[in-house]
Amino acid sequence: GWSTRFVTRGNMPSTMHRINLINGLGPVMQIAEGYTVELSEQVHKVLDERTNPTWPTTWFVPNLVKDSLVFNDVYSVMNAWGANHCVLTYGHIGDLLIALASLLRIPVYMHNVSQDRIFRQHSWNAFGTADAESADFRACHNYGPLYG
Repeated sequence: GWSTRFVTRGNMPSTMHRINLINGLGPVMQIAEGYTVELSEQVHKVLDERTNPTWPTTWFVPNLVKDSLVFNDVYSVMNAWGANHCVLTYGHIGDLLIALASLLRIPVYMHNVSQDRIFRQHSWNAFGTADAESADFRACHNYGPLYG
């Protein structure tokens, strides 16, 4: 592969997302909306040299959610993340990813998107309204995948 060396500017709205393939579950999605941040050159250099300094570098901080088990601090988000890699997309598009995942029957088990921005088919309500993440798994299991 080919890589370039650059550092992303700070304060850009971004969405970090990942699909994990879990044996027995299939594909499941994680989403974290937040912002890119700029670090001092000294801090950036120390952290950058701990990985592969030829990789593009984006420093990202997720939006935190009060009373969340996963989004209460940055360390909790990274502890719950499926691996140390992700896709980072410009803009806050978590609501669009959740809608697409529900159409494809891919459960979303971690996100910080506010409920007022989320659309799922009305039939999802039959699988529970108190805990949307659990309802995602039940609905996706019931309807089956739309991918092959």
